[in-house]
This record gives sequence, structure tokens and C-alpha cells, in this order.
Amino acid sequence: MDIPKIFDSEYRFCLLLWEVEPVNSTTLVKFARERLGWSKATTYTVIRRLCERGVIRNENATVTSLVTKAQVQEARMEELMDGTFEGSVPAFVAAFAHHRGVTKKELEDIRRLIDEFEGD
Repeated sequence: MDIPKIFDSEYRFCLLLWEVEPVNSTTLVKFARERLGWSKATTYTVIRRLCERGVIRNENATVTSLVTKAQVQEARMEELMDGTFEGSVPAFVAAFAHHRGVTKKELEDIRRLIDEFEGD
């Protein structure tokens, strides 16, 4: 399944929705105002746009997601990898490690993940 592009502000909205779904749209407007600082009009605009792109559904004033958080994160990671690192996992890891640094524990976890992937 191709995941439609979800922009940063829409992603923050989806994070909220995934926490509380299924949720009444009026309640969702309240949550978006409290957590995102959005107006009612902004929230309904985002709901409409995400519905049009097949990311969420709004039926009988109940909003639910049609894609999972993991699916969206994977799509966003793929976009980042292709657009910024030309699809190179080593380039991504090198940039990440250089910028943020990696603890000994994180290195052990990465080695364990590599061993698990090699075993598949």
C-alpha cells in the first residue's frame, strides 16, 4: 500500500489522533486546540485534506485512521533516505552518529540488530 505524503503539521495531528482514536470530531477539535494550538477551522481543514488523501476517515463525526503510525514512519523514513542520503543506509547512519553521537549501549543494540538481520 502506498502511503500518501503527510506533511509535518499533519503528522503532528496524526500522532494526536492515533492516541485517542476512534474519536468524535468535536472532541478532536478540542484536543487539537489544547495540544496543537489549532483553531476549529484549521482542524477541520486538516481532517478534510487527510480524508481526501485516504489517510483518515470521518464517518458520522467519528474520526479514525486508515494507516498506522508504523506505516507512516516507514514512508517518511524512505522519503528521507531517498531524498537526503540517496538511499544509502551507511550514509544515513554515519550522518546520524556524527551529529548526535552514539553511546556504547546504542552500538551494542545496532550490532544486535545487524546480527538479527543477517540471520534472516
